[in-house]
Amino acid sequence: MEIAELSVLLVWASATALTIALAAFAIDLGRRTEARVEARAGARTPAAVAAGAGGAGRVAGGSASASPAAGPDVPDVPSSARRRAAGIAMSTTWLGTALLLAAIVLRGVAAGRTPWANMYEFTLVGSFVALVVFLVLNLRRDLKFLGAFVIGLTVLFLVLGVNVFYVAATGVQPALQNYWLVIHVGVAITATGIFTVSFVTSVLQLLRDSRDTGGTSLQRPGFRWLDGLPTPKTLEGLSFRLNAVAFVLWTFTIIGGAIWAEDAWGRYWGWDPKEVWSFVIWVIYAAYLHARTTRGWDGRRAAWFVVVGYACVLFNFTGVNLIFNGLHSYAGIETEL
Repeated sequence: MEIAELSVLLVWASATALTIALAAFAIDLGRRTEARVEARAGARTPAAVAAGAGGAGRVAGGSASASPAAGPDVPDVPSSARRRAAGIAMSTTWLGTALLLAAIVLRGVAAGRTPWANMYEFTLVGSFVALVVFLVLNLRRDLKFLGAFVIGLTVLFLVLGVNVFYVAATGVQPALQNYWLVIHVGVAITATGIFTVSFVTSVLQLLRDSRDTGGTSLQRPGFRWLDGLPTPKTLEGLSFRLNAVAFVLWTFTIIGGAIWAEDAWGRYWGWDPKEVWSFVIWVIYAAYLHARTTRGWDGRRAAWFVVVGYACVLFNFTGVNLIFNGLHSYAGIETEL
């Protein structure tokens, strides 16, 4: 078996392990929701007793039966069964991440270069970064509620990468045989991985906010898992911090790309489609950070900024590469610069 083929097998092994993790995270989220609902109900019980019998008691009882989504965040209730699901989820996520790292390394060995020079490799490394960001965050805080969604998106990317973007492991064009391939594209991939996690967080913020404010479609039993998430404000704060870090990296991506472009093509900026859309992404996230910090744009407006920004990131990766021709296009499934 060739090294490139072994790399692909490891990608599938990683996707399999991550699928198991996804199921375990989903179970953990369900049990988390049950624990939080029970904790909120228990927190209201003393108030109901103190209110006494009769009409006052009935009012307190009515409050106690209100939707748990309307209440404040309550710490999880310890549950060994829930912890087992979380333990399995985290263990298989670490395993899937390690397998993906091995696949990326072997891809680089097979190609004889840094393994992020085309869309297939960009997908693998970007997914790996998103997984690492999620795991590192969980070393500091319990953010396992993100697991099912980050892992689900990662598995989707890996499957698309192998089935749609795969190209043989070969060398690169002379213009790409430069140390800026490691720096420029490496930083861009890191920013994209962080943008992915922040996107998931903002989508969950929108869903939780809609449920809390009485969105009709989200009051159904099938969306009860939203009650197990932190408050929209907490989710927004996490997304903002992630986007602030990713924005700095994306700024360096554009600067590094301009320096490389001057070295390769004799100009810093040429309004190439990839350059234009990279700048569009920068403007959107800059506007988001500015509006939130100086104009008081928070809540749903801020979350929608993040969703639009990430949609542009995805279009820059797929649509710009596959639809437009430019200096960043070299072959079939275009090279990422």
